Amino acid sequence: MTVQTPRRYKASDFKSDINPIWCPGCGDYHVLLSVTRALAEMGTPPEDIAVISGIGCSSRFPAYTNCYGFHGVHGRSLALATGLKVARPDLTVLVMSGDGDGFSIGGNHFLHACRRNVDMTYIVMDNRVYGMTKGQPSPTTEPDWDSALSPGGTGLSPFHPLVIALASGANFVARTFSGDIRNATRIIVEAVQHPGFSFVEILSPCVTFRPDEREWKNMVHPAAVEPTDDPARAARRIMTDDGFNVGVLYKGRRKPFAGQVAAEAGDAAVFDEEFAL
Repeated sequence: MTVQTPRRYKASDFKSDINPIWCPGCGDYHVLLSVTRALAEMGTPPEDIAVISGIGCSSRFPAYTNCYGFHGVHGRSLALATGLKVARPDLTVLVMSGDGDGFSIGGNHFLHACRRNVDMTYIVMDNRVYGMTKGQPSPTTEPDWDSALSPGGTGLSPFHPLVIALASGANFVARTFSGDIRNATRIIVEAVQHPGFSFVEILSPCVTFRPDEREWKNMVHPAAVEPTDDPARAARRIMTDDGFNVGVLYKGRRKPFAGQVAAEAGDAAVFDEEFAL
């Protein structure tokens, strides 16, 4: 009997032939490298992976990966991905988003995806600005960030993704930095392999509209505490967060929502008859 050796994948096996068109210096290039390295490390065949996105710079991801993909509409990537994962639980589902797509128009879907705890991974590239639409403040922008489009800043309290994810029921919560590819790769692998809904915020600088974010590489630092499975303890830690702690914050033990899928699809003609006028 011949024993087949499992194929060893490389990051390039998960990258398409389409060259990214992000701006020079964009952190999303490093996120793409981290994601493809993570997929190669896990050894899941490309045809068993689906990458779903909404709208924005980050949401170009499906075109740049050699997996199944769907580039959806603004803010609706999690709804698409939830339906896909419940219908096809055998697939590894990654959802790629940005702070505008994910936390503004997609904010309500974010809350309920955390609550439902479907087994998929949500990766948000947070640059605290709307990059594709030329530099407007986003939900995570600092209230005093001065720009031509928001003179003197918005004065609005920023959205805190990790707090919202934890409070809404995400089963895995982490933050990493795009420039630290090794650590980002490790956290993405851990997020995908953890059961339930995993949320990873990746600080990904937009040096075109936020050149000040070049300093992020000097500001990020490892969290001084180990991950916990106690949400109350995680909440106390995160409320004192300076926005630049990187690492895994919370690893929950909730059972993922599996949903119910019919054993057989049935005849389409019979299905159509139910809707005949």
